[in-house]
Amino acid sequence: MDGHSILVVEDNPDDQILTVRALKSASVTSPVIVLEDGQEALDFLFGNGAGKPSRNLDSLGVVLLDVKLPKVSGLEVLKHIRASPLTEWLPVIMVTSSDEPADLLEAYRLGANSFITKPINYREFADQMTVLARYWLFVNKVPNAGAVRSIT
Repeated sequence: MDGHSILVVEDNPDDQILTVRALKSASVTSPVIVLEDGQEALDFLFGNGAGKPSRNLDSLGVVLLDVKLPKVSGLEVLKHIRASPLTEWLPVIMVTSSDEPADLLEAYRLGANSFITKPINYREFADQMTVLARYWLFVNKVPNAGAVRSIT
């Protein structure tokens, strides 16, 4: 699956830089798309009111979605992803700095594939992102979005 893009929705500029750096070291051929808030993510995935995706969903391999985002929360974005036949198949990993049990429970209740708490130590964070990218891009298989649309 190398070559599939990774969508990172993260509002903290420092975490964006660290995440992209770690993901690029895990997979140099997988494009990393960075968005800064939940509304940007919804517009990217579903278009801005037109009802059709604004990007080619076939290129996505995994979404790393911060729980706490401005405009629209990560949990709300996850809810939209799971509610749409266009994206319900898309692997979503919730990423957060906080350790709130309620967020963990709600993320899984809404259909998250994984929930990661960001370590404070950069080396641990980079190692975690490398493992995550390698699993979701090389081991895990995702359906072709076009095939999903033709079935539904």
